[in-house]
Amino acid sequence: MRFSQLPTPCYVIDEDRLIQNLEILKSIEDASGCRILLAQKAFSCFYFYPLISQYLSGTTASGLYEAKLAHEEFKGENHIFSPAYKEEEFGEILSVCDHIVFNSFSQLDRFGARAKKAGVSFGMRVNPMFSTQGGGIYDPCARYSRLGVLPTDPQLERLSELDGIHFHTLCEQGAEPLKETILAAENAFGPYMKKAKWINLGGGHHITKPYYDRQLLIDEIKRLQDKYGAMIYLEPGEAIALDAGYLVSSVVDITRNEMNIALLDTSAECHMPDVLEMPYRPQVAGAGEDGEKPYSYRLSSCTCLAGDVIGDYSFDNPLMPGDRLVFLDMAIYTMVKNNTFNGMPLPAIAVKKGDECKVIKAFGYGDFKSRL
Repeated sequence: MRFSQLPTPCYVIDEDRLIQNLEILKSIEDASGCRILLAQKAFSCFYFYPLISQYLSGTTASGLYEAKLAHEEFKGENHIFSPAYKEEEFGEILSVCDHIVFNSFSQLDRFGARAKKAGVSFGMRVNPMFSTQGGGIYDPCARYSRLGVLPTDPQLERLSELDGIHFHTLCEQGAEPLKETILAAENAFGPYMKKAKWINLGGGHHITKPYYDRQLLIDEIKRLQDKYGAMIYLEPGEAIALDAGYLVSSVVDITRNEMNIALLDTSAECHMPDVLEMPYRPQVAGAGEDGEKPYSYRLSSCTCLAGDVIGDYSFDNPLMPGDRLVFLDMAIYTMVKNNTFNGMPLPAIAVKKGDECKVIKAFGYGDFKSRL
């Protein structure tokens, strides 16, 4: 079917754009000798795992379910990090993962011997206490952060016992903050990095953005490899599916309360939660800023949440019920975070290749009921 024939709401993954991103990431692997992993927390549409595995070295999981998904659907390395592992899940984690990152020495005491006996490579997440984001809920180095061992930890010498060191401090950032973070990590944990078999630089790298200094990234990876003799890992999520997806929605009704309000069959709360959590204003194809074009509207949804507002936009022509709106960059942190609040239907999932589209997953009442 054509794009205009898709049901709404519907996530659409652009395979051609996804491949463009993967080719860039593969070029980083080839030029630097590092290994790049898909961070499933951002994008876990496993329909594409066979394709992604042709370009990347593996995946990283945030818990048992993501680890099992990668084990079943992705050919490559299977890494996992969780702030805390549960006793009843750890045995299964050992059976599907080849790299495990612990978050504390207490977790190492509890599970380290079992990981070693199973032949799994394991390491520790560290916190270099170096923020590049100015705080907020996405800053792992914020005060009181639960993520990673501190440079002041009295058991720090035990890092020498482990295979690897992991730090993840970035969010949607370039190579320059990464370089500064690496220096901070070396100042705090350098002696232990010299003994590591692998060093994982985490995620948050906007490698596929046009502004990203890829040569600086390659240079830093090579420097670390030369200095420490360790394999370097990166685990981006957004960079893999950045700008490779859309959310197609239909206008259901138009109301007015001092301004025009368009009610859509999609929802920020349900289908793109980061719009409210970060918050941010997603782009809409063909739309302008509020007041930029002749007809302005506040885009909202059919939920009862008063604040379920996507943003204010303007259009060349008046919106009418049945019109379609296309939200851009909707492959990441959408399908993995959506919900059925208010009984809102989950969007279908479609693949776009060239001019042709194919629905690969549709949802209905049964999916809503089965979650409750």
